[in-house]
Amino acid sequence: MNGALNKASQSIAPLIRLRRLAAIGESEAAKLHEATRRARSVGARRDILLEGEPIVNPTIIVSGWACRSRLLADGRRQILGFLLPGDIVGMCRQPDPIAVSAVSAITPVTICDAPAIEPGRSDRGLAAAYAISAALEEAYLLNHVTRLGRQTAYERLAHLMLEFWERLGQAGIPVGNRFQMPLTQEYLGDTLGLTSVHINRTLQQLRREHMLEASNGFVTLLEPDALAAVADYKPARVCRATEAVSIMRG
Repeated sequence: MNGALNKASQSIAPLIRLRRLAAIGESEAAKLHEATRRARSVGARRDILLEGEPIVNPTIIVSGWACRSRLLADGRRQILGFLLPGDIVGMCRQPDPIAVSAVSAITPVTICDAPAIEPGRSDRGLAAAYAISAALEEAYLLNHVTRLGRQTAYERLAHLMLEFWERLGQAGIPVGNRFQMPLTQEYLGDTLGLTSVHINRTLQQLRREHMLEASNGFVTLLEPDALAAVADYKPARVCRATEAVSIMRG
């Protein structure tokens, strides 16, 4: 039942997320709905974009988890960020854009073309939502730089879990204090610059201190406020007119 609920919630995640970022009119919502009806599937661990590949159309993640990454010559991987339901891939302003990193599916993913912005006032809400989404993407990247540059392993892991929690809530996916997190310790290590052994030890410490539990592909935040204080976590806020869309308590 919960799986069916999550699947249904993810299928409308693009509309929910973008409507929370800006005032989208009914005609714009209809365009989004029509785009999601034409969504296409990408298998787990398959590439959505290759680094250096031309970006033909920006796409929206309708369901599933994907990531941006770069591979070093010796096979080491750095995950640069995650793409969750409602996120946009390849929304560029420059002419003839190319992908600056690989984008690949972690789980089975469905994607759709992002509706084009029509000249004039009719798509003003959609244009604003796209712009705010791009600003949030930059904010999450800055979060990631800070995690890697200045935080301890404990703080990095706590901070990342809180970001997932906030972002899934933005897309209207029911989470409560528990959410699905389909990342192995290898994925987490490649994200946070830690070994799988270090990730395991840090998760055990968080569990011992009754901060969170992670098992069977789910994370439960037992003390989200305390965790946010420890990790110095602040919900993303990118413009004065729009408060951060957050499910943080208090």
